Amino acid sequence: MNIEFSDRLKKLPPYLFVEIDKAKRAARAQGRDIIDLGIGDPDTPTPDFIIEAMNKATKDPANHRYALDNGLLDLRKAIAEWMNARFNVTLDTEKEIHPLIGSKDGIAHLPLALINPGDVVLVPDPRYPPYYSGSIFAGAKVKILPLEEKNGFLPDLKAISARGGSAFGGKKAKLIFVCYPNNPTASVASRDFYRRLVDICLNEEIIIASDAAYSEIYYDNEKPPSILEIEGSRDIAIEFHSLSKTYNMTGWRIGWACGNEKLIAALAKVKSNVDSGIFQAIQVAGIAALQSDQAHPEKMRKVYCQRRDALIDGLVDLGWQVAKPKATFYIWAKIPKQFKSSMEFAKLLLDKCDVIATPGVGFGEFGEGYIRFALTVGVSRIKEAVSRIGKLFI
Repeated sequence: MNIEFSDRLKKLPPYLFVEIDKAKRAARAQGRDIIDLGIGDPDTPTPDFIIEAMNKATKDPANHRYALDNGLLDLRKAIAEWMNARFNVTLDTEKEIHPLIGSKDGIAHLPLALINPGDVVLVPDPRYPPYYSGSIFAGAKVKILPLEEKNGFLPDLKAISARGGSAFGGKKAKLIFVCYPNNPTASVASRDFYRRLVDICLNEEIIIASDAAYSEIYYDNEKPPSILEIEGSRDIAIEFHSLSKTYNMTGWRIGWACGNEKLIAALAKVKSNVDSGIFQAIQVAGIAALQSDQAHPEKMRKVYCQRRDALIDGLVDLGWQVAKPKATFYIWAKIPKQFKSSMEFAKLLLDKCDVIATPGVGFGEFGEGYIRFALTVGVSRIKEAVSRIGKLFI
């Protein structure tokens, strides 16, 4: 039998991180000492107190059943308390919060809740891939918003209203994705940016999906804001948060969406039809994380700051001009001029240096010419990576 993939699936490029993982495993199978600065997966373990909360919860038979679709009330309360303490944002635990199997889960499913075939979605480029793939799965027509260095890797807000109002077939844009602190560029957005974005999207009636997965990885005590701090945002915005990076819980798969209650209800309806909620013992672990003294995120900020400085100082010593990011655990750098493409440079790093980095073009066409390094190995390994990379410049 000839099995054909759907047209939607055919529109998607290979998922970059799967391809990187294949290359990494192949290299290690050859016995090579690979330094992996590719995928943004924290290398240090989940804190013990979170693991202990999980272990205790697994022994409770009440947690062995299907979870409620909207999560434990205690988890939603913990989320509301955390959002209030961190951003001074007050949320209704019944209507304005929905726990997720990781924020990626909600981001990828949101277009299914809002988009009809042919509707227009504004997607930043470079981007986290699910903004694009989730929109394609929903049958959207995607319009690209370039994130360029000259604009601080922020979308051109003046262009949003024009793009929103003159889309395919005369249709206006229905949804826009934004991500700050940004993956992959590590750029940050100010309250003023969010204020202007909210004003424009209110005027154009464009829903805002804000990905805030990296809100707790910041430096120099410059805390990134939430879009929900902005007046009027509750009318049009939904924000996604994750415990993955904040508490080193990437494999646990837990996060949440919060914001406009109709958007939350729409996402929740999709979710109730595709899964049965988060394993309750993991929800209990999430409660422990959110209700902790937040010493762990502070500790990790210091760790990533040391790694950031080690990598950038080393690259600068090689003659590579790279700015220090104010947030995330990524370094977004222009590839050296002697290399033609980010794929070529990433391949050379693996083949000649046994260093894995992510080619910028994997995040979209406007990522071409850049490379992303993840700060997910220790300082000594970062210095070793710099030493290996330095041989390319000799």
